[in-house]
Amino acid sequence: MSVNPTKFLQDVRAEARKVTWPSRRATLVTTGAVLAMAAGASVFFFIVDQGIGFGIRVLFGLGG
Repeated sequence: MSVNPTKFLQDVRAEARKVTWPSRRATLVTTGAVLAMAAGASVFFFIVDQGIGFGIRVLFGLGG
């Protein structure tokens, strides 16, 4: 089996031309959605963590 670097690079370029790249707007909308979901998940888990911590402190009488 022989490896031809030139043929490999030509194949890579040919495949890259077939890729349908998203528009700038689609990229920004998707990025915004990901950031919003990450922020929402962060807030949710912060609230849940604080609630569980409060419950543990009350349960074991560690203040609260």
